[in-house]
Amino acid sequence: MSNGSRRALGAGAAAAVVGAAVAVALVAGGSQQDPDDRQTDRQKAVAERGQSVMPFDLEQTTHHFTPTATGGIQEVVADRRGDAEQVDLIRAHLRKEAQAFSRGDFSDPARIHGADMPGLAELQDGYDRFEVRYGERADGAILTYATDDPRLVDALHNWFEAQLGDHGGHAKPGH
Repeated sequence: MSNGSRRALGAGAAAAVVGAAVAVALVAGGSQQDPDDRQTDRQKAVAERGQSVMPFDLEQTTHHFTPTATGGIQEVVADRRGDAEQVDLIRAHLRKEAQAFSRGDFSDPARIHGADMPGLAELQDGYDRFEVRYGERADGAILTYATDDPRLVDALHNWFEAQLGDHGGHAKPGH
């Protein structure tokens, strides 16, 4: 075989390898997009259901979830400084939720995220073994969850993680 034939074969083989790599990337990319599409659909559904439960505007607010050694901290804040309307709505909602959670009533999160939401059943069953404290900050409000029961700490962390996933861009890990 001449050098020219080897070069031609080499170029053809290289083209075949590149073509195969592109095909693999396209197939892999397609399969990777399916879970993202479902997640996006779920996040859209959660946002839609949330409108009937949360009085504030998800597009103008952000949830922050911070796991702690004894439970966690949930903050909801207005994105725009000085947005008194969103701050008032956030505070009213979190005040109501703190009272409900202290009675074992987690019906609002169940309506938004589903009754099978990770951590939810454990929190409902163990509500009398953790404390929920409401607090305010200039741009919103805070719920602090505390317990000495490691199983409830795990349930709170699982619950926070599920909310982070479900709220997508409307939520962030604690800061």
